[in-house]
Amino acid sequence: MESLTKKENKQQEVPMFAYELLRDVLIPDLLGDDIFEISYLAGKNLARKFPLLSIDEALSFFAEAGWGHLQIVHEKRNEYKLELSGWIVKRRLQINSQSCFRLESGFIAEQVQSMKQALAEAFEEIDKKQMKVIITVRWDKNDPVGS
Repeated sequence: MESLTKKENKQQEVPMFAYELLRDVLIPDLLGDDIFEISYLAGKNLARKFPLLSIDEALSFFAEAGWGHLQIVHEKRNEYKLELSGWIVKRRLQINSQSCFRLESGFIAEQVQSMKQALAEAFEEIDKKQMKVIITVRWDKNDPVGS
């Protein structure tokens, strides 16, 4: 099979509007009030299907998945504070200030849980002024996975 040229690759890209229709219109309509819980669990499930070896790989995964630019802004012994930003996050928040980022939080929680081999949970805070999302993930080494 021949590789696609840059022009053909560009034509293969899905328009942002298609992503928005699914992510911020259709799925919230289908899930209703359960969107936050189901999205979080879906993110954890995705992480199990795409296991990563390091937090740096998670940062790259976000870019490749089109979820935005993820970076570590603070690190403690049992916590990461990550910032999700970029044009896609900004656009989603501009169009719908109630956009749900639980999928991304669940994905990060499961990846960190797998990497640290300790139960992990994540939550997100939307910074509407700066149009970014802060995801905090915490794990407990005293609560190992499988115990």
